[in-house]
Amino acid sequence: MKLTSLFIILALFSVLSQAQDLQQQQLDSVIITSSRIDLPFKENSRTITVISSSDIKNSAATNVADLLQQVAGVDIRRRGTAGSQADLHIRGGGFDQTLLLIDGIKMDDAQTGHHTMNAALPIEVIERIEIIKGPAARVFGQNAFTGAINIVTKKSLTNTVSANVETGSFNQLNGSVTVGTELDNSSHIVHVGKLTSEGYRNNSDYDNSNYFLKSTFNKNAQPIELIATFFDRKFGAENFYTTNPTFNEYEETQNSLIGFTTTFNTAKFKIKPRVYWKRNQDLFLLRRDDPSFFRNFHITDKMGAEVNASYTSNAGVTGFGVDISKIYLRSNNLGNRNRFMTNLFLEHQFKLLDDKLDITPGIAVTYFSDFKFHAFPGLDLGYQITKNLKVYGNIGYTYRIPTYTDLFYNDFRTAGNANLEPEEAFAQELGIKYNANSFSASIALFNRDAKNLIDYLRPNTTETIYTATNITEVNTKGFEFDTSYSFKINNFNQTLAVGYAFLEDDIVDQNKELSRYSLNTLKHHFTTRFSTQLFNNVRQNIVYKHAERTTGQSYNVWDASLIVKLKQAEFTVTASNIFDADYIETGFTPMPPSNVLFGMRYNFN
Repeated sequence: MKLTSLFIILALFSVLSQAQDLQQQQLDSVIITSSRIDLPFKENSRTITVISSSDIKNSAATNVADLLQQVAGVDIRRRGTAGSQADLHIRGGGFDQTLLLIDGIKMDDAQTGHHTMNAALPIEVIERIEIIKGPAARVFGQNAFTGAINIVTKKSLTNTVSANVETGSFNQLNGSVTVGTELDNSSHIVHVGKLTSEGYRNNSDYDNSNYFLKSTFNKNAQPIELIATFFDRKFGAENFYTTNPTFNEYEETQNSLIGFTTTFNTAKFKIKPRVYWKRNQDLFLLRRDDPSFFRNFHITDKMGAEVNASYTSNAGVTGFGVDISKIYLRSNNLGNRNRFMTNLFLEHQFKLLDDKLDITPGIAVTYFSDFKFHAFPGLDLGYQITKNLKVYGNIGYTYRIPTYTDLFYNDFRTAGNANLEPEEAFAQELGIKYNANSFSASIALFNRDAKNLIDYLRPNTTETIYTATNITEVNTKGFEFDTSYSFKINNFNQTLAVGYAFLEDDIVDQNKELSRYSLNTLKHHFTTRFSTQLFNNVRQNIVYKHAERTTGQSYNVWDASLIVKLKQAEFTVTASNIFDADYIETGFTPMPPSNVLFGMRYNFN
């Protein structure tokens, strides 16, 4: 887009800033907690999308994977329903290049990024989701190559008990109970859920269990926050990784987390120490009824301690932190491995010109016991044109070290490569965003020049073994547009949200016939959600998604939900893929046909 187009957009947003705003909750009050320096949403000079609890309720989504699909520029590639397995991509990056955080705790998995979404929480306990697009290595370190997603859990549920039951197509049967209680010096949230289905095609059944606990102790003096999760998933994995009709693939995963956090505040200092333990277990059978034919079993433990701090002075706000962790892997295929990691972070926000101009340089220095030292600087820059209108830009280096799968995995079609180098990239972004009570919009242009990206290549077209290889150079560029407009009809709130992302990437000097993972990113990605209420206690939501991939595949998917609230009971009908689109999001796995889910939630408070 030419510079003149940007000035036209600036002028348009300036006109919109004069519009009459509706009196409803503003994003200004949301503090983005996924950075070293806590800043109001409006003051950040990055591309950040916030999905609020009300957005979640009106999304026609029943899990985080389906919810994130409604964000332009976020590519969730599912292999079934109920989020049994899904891969997370941002701005054309791979599933190993996006970091997921739970309340700021990094949930990266050293075995493979395929397990990232195993840690996704039930939507009943989520307060909001912060989506940070673009390079974020200087803030989060390893794995935030193309962006990061922070799931922020609810702080408390005041003396409430709710039960939810859902049933529908493919013999889906879901049930959950969520309990919240406030005591004199502590508070607690407990969630237990079960999701089962016979599947929408052969060998696509699943049996998933979710357990969540969040407690705050000593809340009247020095609060200590505990978060604990355990997710157990058992599912048929038909054609998840192969096309052989004689295989009946099967997989079981377990993901757990326990973490303790507290915060010390003074007039100028804020210090947040944390300790945590994350565990992931993965069992894969190539033939479900014959475990001896081919079996992979991996257990990964990550134990970490970190301290994040900020200091406010006349010169601005300084954020700094240290993150130390140890990883242990036990695997019948990858071997027994361990890695020690240390990350040091430093950034400072300067404010000039009556606080209209903010400049935030920062750097991350990392040490890996097997990949030594790396330093990755970056810079954010923003200028507040009016109260509601801001232009911003950022540049930065980002990186990802290979997973243990990249380094050591071997089967009859795949070979790891212990000599792989870390992936690196230099990324730039320019954007503008407008935020008011009833209307918000943002446009961002981005470019990423990467080298040493990891692909699986074979030496010639007759060879069947693909070997993990650093490819020379990849350029990715594009732009994103997001807007949301809220208005009233008969004193009922209505919301229309629209997003579009365009992406163009190119692997320099690549022979696609020799590559297993030739680029298959979302070249065009259009999303829209219309949430309406025309009658008391009845709300409707319609979601439309259009996707066109670089391989030429194109599809359109419509979802909808109806919510009827009667005193303490809430009845829902959720329809997915209403017009029965035939499409594949990743690999060889066709997505479910049109289906419906009926639900009832009852609040006992």
